Amino acid sequence: MTAIHHFTYGVFNPIAAYLLAFLGSFFGLLCTGRARDARTRSRRNRWLGIAAFAIGGGGIWLMHFAAMLGFDVPASPVRFDLVMTVLSLFVAVLAVGLGLLIVGHGRRSFPKVLAAGVLTGGGVLAMHYSGMEGLHVAGTMHYDRSLVIASAIIAVVASTVAHWFAISVRGWARVSGAASIMAIAVCGMHYTGMAAMSVRLDVDRVDHVHGIRPLTMIVPITLIAAATIVAAALSALQAMTEEEFSDGTPTPKRGVHAESIASPWSLRQANLAHGSARRPSPQPVPMRSTGNS
Repeated sequence: MTAIHHFTYGVFNPIAAYLLAFLGSFFGLLCTGRARDARTRSRRNRWLGIAAFAIGGGGIWLMHFAAMLGFDVPASPVRFDLVMTVLSLFVAVLAVGLGLLIVGHGRRSFPKVLAAGVLTGGGVLAMHYSGMEGLHVAGTMHYDRSLVIASAIIAVVASTVAHWFAISVRGWARVSGAASIMAIAVCGMHYTGMAAMSVRLDVDRVDHVHGIRPLTMIVPITLIAAATIVAAALSALQAMTEEEFSDGTPTPKRGVHAESIASPWSLRQANLAHGSARRPSPQPVPMRSTGNS
């Protein structure tokens, strides 16, 4: 077995990976909090979808590849397959999204949280090891079965705890603490899975390793991350705007009062309100006596 380095750039990679896992978990838990307050099923699903992108795409997938940038095999080139890398992103988001849909509707119960944790944990494992399938080196990769099982247990436990946090924690302090725990669990799962891997070098394949260089991966990862963040932010802003102005009521039909109901902050409405506030209320006119009483 050849030598493997997991911290090529020192503490930079684990710190960056932890921060990404924390931020993704933090924003995801904020979104699940908004989902619990949503008054309609469609809005709840929208917030859960945004949370899936935040946790699955940011807290798990971006964390994984930020840590992978520190992986190196000194005796072999290290390359990444772009298709498998992007596929692992969709696996992570889909797994987290399905788990959140399970716990995000209906009454809260431990069996639902456990089922969602097992499903999401399996998806996180699939993301990790599909991403590792997209890793090309001059040799064959082998995995220690006991450490793979340990990483699976960590993934399921971490996912179960994450779903419990998603339906229970409120407040900035508690959300921050929960995100910190989730980030530690995600990083622990990743580095346990990486510790399970070993490489048997094949000298004849050193010049035949194809794919994208690790540092070149920063460009597509940054683009995908930026697009995901922008899309999630725009969707969140749209959902917040709809909730603020419609207050959970359905959109009214067009009619005489549609403008004032659907657009409470319109200029016409504001001018009418401002004019009525300045105009004094009319005084009642006293009745004059006719003298025939």
